[in-house]
Amino acid sequence: MALKIALLDDYQERALGAANWASLPDAEVHTYKHHLGDHDAVVAALADYDVLVLMRERTLLPRQVLNRLPQLKLLITAGMRNRGIDLECAKAQGITVCGTRMLGYPAAELAWALVMSLTKRLPWEQQAMRDGKWQSTLATGLKGKTMGLWGLGKLGLRVARIAQAFEMDVIAWSENLSAEAAAKDGVRRVPFEQLMRASDILSIHVILSERTRDKIGATELGWMKPSAYIVNTSRGPCINEKALIAALQNNAIAGAGLDVFDVEPLPKDHVLRTLDNVALTGHTGYVVDELYELVYGEALAAVSAWRDGAPNNVLLG
Repeated sequence: MALKIALLDDYQERALGAANWASLPDAEVHTYKHHLGDHDAVVAALADYDVLVLMRERTLLPRQVLNRLPQLKLLITAGMRNRGIDLECAKAQGITVCGTRMLGYPAAELAWALVMSLTKRLPWEQQAMRDGKWQSTLATGLKGKTMGLWGLGKLGLRVARIAQAFEMDVIAWSENLSAEAAAKDGVRRVPFEQLMRASDILSIHVILSERTRDKIGATELGWMKPSAYIVNTSRGPCINEKALIAALQNNAIAGAGLDVFDVEPLPKDHVLRTLDNVALTGHTGYVVDELYELVYGEALAAVSAWRDGAPNNVLLG
């Protein structure tokens, strides 16, 4: 019997072309372009598959889903961490879970694309030009401004280096960041409240956890300058969405560049789509050709290794 493989959430329809899936003997490979939906829809669509390949956390596989997929034998996720998979449940059911490498730089590049979109008014000027207008907005310069980073890991540091090239003052905060570690990279470690108050642009580069969820709410947004922008390429719930929407609607901050949201894909009728002081992208921070080739190539290799009885890059939790 053929091995049935599903490639999930292939929004750009690139999964099949990014690896030589035809090289797998006795395998049927199917792709799903659209997000499957709620738990019942996921189970209904995937009940007959032996292998699922996930692109990050687009489709969640908690216990209440995994318990209803008795045919499932192998899960492969982009990246070596996926908080959308109940690893303990997978192990209990004898499901092998493997990961792939990821690329570190695309999210930092997108963060800067959003910064430039906001400060140089690119979406608005582009629309104005298409409407036959000329110089309809006023841009903001970056030299001498303060770039604030919530998180100074690999991604935050990439953003910091670009800010320094623009001759910006760079400040940062995270719970585990020391002043000495920040200073080594020419960054000043400041208290969290000062980060919020001093930043002309605040960019978020932390993982979602109980410590970071809703860390920025109405009080914290109220600390920010009315001229400040906030950019989030991390995870939507790091900012309380209702508080952010209120701040944007009331012009308490100048605007936001958002790639991540509480609910993804972002509902078509979501209020964020209607605001005129936001630049929006659809969780594309890691989505580049080079990453797809890496991830799906390694996913293909993981299927072959598992079939040979020697699975690689197994996630242990």
